[in-house]
Amino acid sequence: MSPTLFYKIGRNVIRAYARLMLKLDIQSHLQLPAGPVLFAANHPSTTDPIFIHLIAPRPISVMITAKVFSIPGLGAYMRRMQQIAVTPGQGEQVLETARQVLDAGRSVAIFPEGLISPVDGFHTPRSGVARLALKTGVPVVPLGIYLAEENCKRIPTTLEGEPDLITWYLRGPYAITIGRPLWFSGSADDQPLVKSIAETIMQQIRGLAHESRQRALESA
Repeated sequence: MSPTLFYKIGRNVIRAYARLMLKLDIQSHLQLPAGPVLFAANHPSTTDPIFIHLIAPRPISVMITAKVFSIPGLGAYMRRMQQIAVTPGQGEQVLETARQVLDAGRSVAIFPEGLISPVDGFHTPRSGVARLALKTGVPVVPLGIYLAEENCKRIPTTLEGEPDLITWYLRGPYAITIGRPLWFSGSADDQPLVKSIAETIMQQIRGLAHESRQRALESA
């Protein structure tokens, strides 16, 4: 089976699951621009890299911690869906892989916090989202995700020999707000610029996540 066909089948399976188990609500501020984009979202659950494929009909390669690829079944699925493994200590190599994917015309999704978002807010964004935007020149499309915290199942586990915590979200309201595209220019080696851009993107994400929360609570 070709990767493209597998992606389409996988996305249809995700859509079917979402219709059955999630109260899915996706709204956009503006039509997505043509060509590849860099989606940037908050990360309230381990399942976000799965549901994020429903935001657009185009294929998306999601940047996901390499530990997830060691989960039986899920890891093989992620590889077949052509997702990008993020390995600690290999930041430059990971960004180069993502750059090549974008240059090839395929969109990429990144979680700027680099970790599962805390229950009561957000982590400070890391530099990768800004550096990738500057290296490629593609538009950044911020996403704000909201889910019902009480429906999260946190399961202690061991991944790659280290203790970890998987945050599964398998049912309930799941709202995504897609923001307006953002364009940035400059040098990816300009650290103050990179920091400023990362925070600008994260600020948009926070606002969009609040919109998603308000919409989900109003429809409850």
